[in-house]
Amino acid sequence: MRDKGAPSRPFRSGRVFPCQVPVPPPPQPEPNLANSLPQDRFRARLTERPLLADGGMGTLMFSRGVPQGACLDELAASRPDLVSAAHREYLEAGAELIETLSLGANRRRLALYGLEHDVGRLNRRAAQVAREAREVSGREAFVGGSIGPIAPPSRSATRPREQSARAIFREHIDGLLEGGADVLILETFSDLDQLLLAIDEARQAADVPVIASLTFGEDLALADGTSPERAWAALVAAGVDVVGVNCGAGPSASIDAIERMGPSTGGAPFRSIMPNAGLPQRLEGRFVYSAGADYFAGVTPRMLAVGARIVGGCCGTTPAHVAAMRIALATPAAATSDLEAPGATGEKRKTSPSALVMERTSTDGQERPAPTHLAELLTTRRFVVSVEIDPPRSVRIERTITAARLLREAGVDVVNISDSPMARVRMGAFAVAFGIQHDLDLECLVHCTTRDRNLMALESELLGAHALGVRNIIALTGDPPRVGDYPNGTGVWDVDSIGLIDILSRLNRGEDQSGSPIGQAAGFTIACALDPTAADAGSEWDRLERKLAAGAHLVMTQPLYSVRQVEAMLDEARRRFGQGGFPVPVLLGVLPLVSVRHAEFLHNEVPGITIPDEARAAMHAAGERGSELGIEMADELLATVEGELAGTYIMPSFGRYEQCAGLVRRIRERHPQGSPVAVGAGPALGAAQ
Repeated sequence: MRDKGAPSRPFRSGRVFPCQVPVPPPPQPEPNLANSLPQDRFRARLTERPLLADGGMGTLMFSRGVPQGACLDELAASRPDLVSAAHREYLEAGAELIETLSLGANRRRLALYGLEHDVGRLNRRAAQVAREAREVSGREAFVGGSIGPIAPPSRSATRPREQSARAIFREHIDGLLEGGADVLILETFSDLDQLLLAIDEARQAADVPVIASLTFGEDLALADGTSPERAWAALVAAGVDVVGVNCGAGPSASIDAIERMGPSTGGAPFRSIMPNAGLPQRLEGRFVYSAGADYFAGVTPRMLAVGARIVGGCCGTTPAHVAAMRIALATPAAATSDLEAPGATGEKRKTSPSALVMERTSTDGQERPAPTHLAELLTTRRFVVSVEIDPPRSVRIERTITAARLLREAGVDVVNISDSPMARVRMGAFAVAFGIQHDLDLECLVHCTTRDRNLMALESELLGAHALGVRNIIALTGDPPRVGDYPNGTGVWDVDSIGLIDILSRLNRGEDQSGSPIGQAAGFTIACALDPTAADAGSEWDRLERKLAAGAHLVMTQPLYSVRQVEAMLDEARRRFGQGGFPVPVLLGVLPLVSVRHAEFLHNEVPGITIPDEARAAMHAAGERGSELGIEMADELLATVEGELAGTYIMPSFGRYEQCAGLVRRIRERHPQGSPVAVGAGPALGAAQ
């Protein structure tokens, strides 16, 4: 399905394929190319600096258990995960041009496997899988649609007639264009006449760049006897964007063939070299190639010296070869090999080697995100203080930012952002968290409920939050809609809080709930809730065990009001998890009382809160001093038990952030910000992970 508003690529045949979703090309060197043809943009990119292509796809497939003799061209449809993983490995190695696994996906070759009627489907899927891999990797790269000869030389005794050959090529080309190929790569041809037919069909199909690549023998001649000089002249006349050499006897023979074509003109057609890793030998039923990654790195400057603007590998080459070539391209020699642009006045465009290195390292999807500030505090056993903030019930966020600033100045480490508590509509928690982090540089911990979002929406929200730097999440099931503003609203609950923790853990492993990769491992710090005074205590603690098994890093409790409640919680933890108690850090929930009415309301009407009789009696006796006494009670409780905990999670009453700020200041008198917790305060986060 095409995204709304995404234009389809117009084919010269007049057909428009709605499944085509073009992706903007890499940044252009000249502003006036923004609205130019894809060919012009591709040529401009090659003028800017050399382009690194991928290596052998078949090599990786065979190394991963695909048997020799299998139909590689159907793997994108039957085993897309395997093919996508190979594409991503090349992208991670530094490839800026990846080729579809479709070299032989024409009707004549596919007929050997009974798949001659699936040409369009298999080529579409091959291009789609490559595009999806590029999207997941987050890298800028071209997707090249790989098109080989109608049949391998050993099976080409009967050449098809011209009309039949054109139909075979056009079917192959159209499938790749429908799937979204940015470039057409006609490769491994040893018959010049057949290649010229394929070029003509490609030019009639669409205004996309065309790379025409030949395979020469050790005698530097095609199978039909054509010399490199004659081939060059014919391909220049055909108007291709790039003339190249691939496969064959290895790097040296490929370089010699390109050199025989004559001096580089510095413009279109450009040149490409993508050789095999030397000559193969058959060992134990498989082909083994001799040229290693270091050797390919060593010959890369030679490829550039004969005018190659696209370099890569073919059979026997791997992501290791591509990574070595990427390093070679970042050397000063490679950076100064830039050519004149077609039609330029002789002034060369240059790319510094440091720019190439920075480009590579800044997009390295394998680097795990740095831990959140909260995770660092827990790992180093600092006493953590967090205060909850409710998002506004309007479009204005200023007062919320002001409250967060007050709490930051009082000494909080993070602020919690609730998610429409009691099912009453408020501004989205992720938006509020981003606003606070952006304006105040104060880290947030977002409450995320599964009440309002299905699986797709949950994952989408979390991916967006992570991209914006909001990475502390407490997973909650959420209050039912019937208790809030929209009693007739529908709760979704595709998963509960345990399922949400599993989603977050999968994202931290670099995959979504379906097992598809997301480009790199996420770095969420995952919290879960515990109500130690729940009426069904057994069920509550059973669920906690499941939350921890799903991957929670941190426990945050509902408010407690007495040492006896805390001790009972710690005793149960020791009974469940062993003498050490909780296997992860715990933040004790504290909700300072304001008055006797407030105490009775919380105790009798709010689920998850149990206030002991003595605490309610004390609030009754306090009279007008209720708010002051509430702070004193909370502070005394924390002072007594904080040696057993990693920190506290303070919940304000009715938006009384000043009261919470006062409690934070009291805590900071005992625990200056960043100070370690007393010995015996439970495990550090690192121990839990």
